[in-house]
Amino acid sequence: MRHEDPWYDPSALGWDEPYGAGSPAPTVPPARGEPDAAAARAREVYVEVQRSAAFQEVRGRYRRFVVPGVAVFLSWYVAYVVAATTAPGLMARPVVGAVNVAMLAGLGQFLTTFLLTWAYTRHARLRRDRAALELRWDTQELTRETRGGAR
Repeated sequence: MRHEDPWYDPSALGWDEPYGAGSPAPTVPPARGEPDAAAARAREVYVEVQRSAAFQEVRGRYRRFVVPGVAVFLSWYVAYVVAATTAPGLMARPVVGAVNVAMLAGLGQFLTTFLLTWAYTRHARLRRDRAALELRWDTQELTRETRGGAR
């Protein structure tokens, strides 16, 4: 019986496999071969850079901004959710016309998201980007040297 269904595909079902039933499937080569000496030296370069004082300073600057920023933002978000669920009378209190406290707090969530994004990009641009770029160039130069010059 022949199927005229356009969605019927024997190859998708595995019926027309060249090795068929009972034959061993072809072996799949490993994803990565044995690392050569140049790759091992390049890996050591990255570990050395990660342990460097310059890298630790960039990571420290990142953490000193992100950890307090995340803590403040999550606290503000949780306070909004808790207030909305436990104090509906407060959140329903009108401020101006039909605008109530809940609407202002919800809009404040959007505003703080944009302000935090702006502050993060400004902090990154002024305090981390240049140092991170210098680290990147130094790392690229060191790995190029370990692999035997420019490619």
